[in-house]
Amino acid sequence: MRPGTGKCAAAFTLIELILILALLVIITSLALPPMARFIRGRALDSEARRFLSLAHAAQNRAVSEGMPMMLWVDAKQGSYGLSAETTGQDGDPKGENLPVDSTLTIGVLNIGAAAAVTFKDLPAIRFLPDGSIDENSPQTVQLNDSDGFSRWLIETGNRTGYEISDHNP
Repeated sequence: MRPGTGKCAAAFTLIELILILALLVIITSLALPPMARFIRGRALDSEARRFLSLAHAAQNRAVSEGMPMMLWVDAKQGSYGLSAETTGQDGDPKGENLPVDSTLTIGVLNIGAAAAVTFKDLPAIRFLPDGSIDENSPQTVQLNDSDGFSRWLIETGNRTGYEISDHNP
């Protein structure tokens, strides 16, 4: 009670504040691992969607410009990009070069030995002017995170595009 007023002061004691903080620490420690997995999964899914968008752009550009487009993958540098197959000395002014998220790695699977499509000595997906994919292009692109989770971009059966899969083909 406050002297002379007859009212009680509403306040928390030090022990109550310590208990509340302890509960917050416990709740946070329980919620943090699932939150980290959620964020990591979002980076993997986001990168897969970004790659798929670039593949659609390559396909559309091949059809609209009437010339083959190359979607190349550089696993060592952790990047991928898009360029016209007949790029001259000046390069492709509409070309793209995208870095992979720093927590992820990228790789190309199902490359044949001699007949594999390459662009500047890198594995590449070749989109033809009719909208199809060259039969010697890689069938699968794999994205991995540091904890071993993966997403695969798999060529569709009719060779007209790629789709995202969360299981090994």
